[in-house]
Amino acid sequence: MVTPLGLAGDVCAHPQVHGGPKKAVLLLCAETVEELAAQGFPVFPGALGENLTTRGLDRRQLRIGQRFRVGQVFLELTAIRTPCSTLDVYGMAIREAIYDAEVKAGDPSSQRCGMSGFYASIVRAGAIRQNDIIALVDEAV
Repeated sequence: MVTPLGLAGDVCAHPQVHGGPKKAVLLLCAETVEELAAQGFPVFPGALGENLTTRGLDRRQLRIGQRFRVGQVFLELTAIRTPCSTLDVYGMAIREAIYDAEVKAGDPSSQRCGMSGFYASIVRAGAIRQNDIIALVDEAV
């Protein structure tokens, strides 16, 4: 179950940094996890702290303000995730592999665009199940 504050029963380790209604869930593309694993990082779905690991979304096309439906849930991308030292357990270079100055500036032409994941707010709470389809619904104005 997904509530306005995220997955029921999930607890944020650093609520001063993430969590709350604007950063209720973290979405990351499975293809990013696979790309990082191919580079030698010992990662797997969920390892980077994401609540939703998607397949088939082009991370380079994801933008703040886009709204998606997954299962019964509607969510809106609200922020690019800034990686923190918690990820260093997967290698000191992982933060550089997923985030750069261009990503920080919001430049979608960066090769790392979308690799760090996106925070999302919950527009409509409900149930999500493994293998539910995630689809772009609209873009917030």
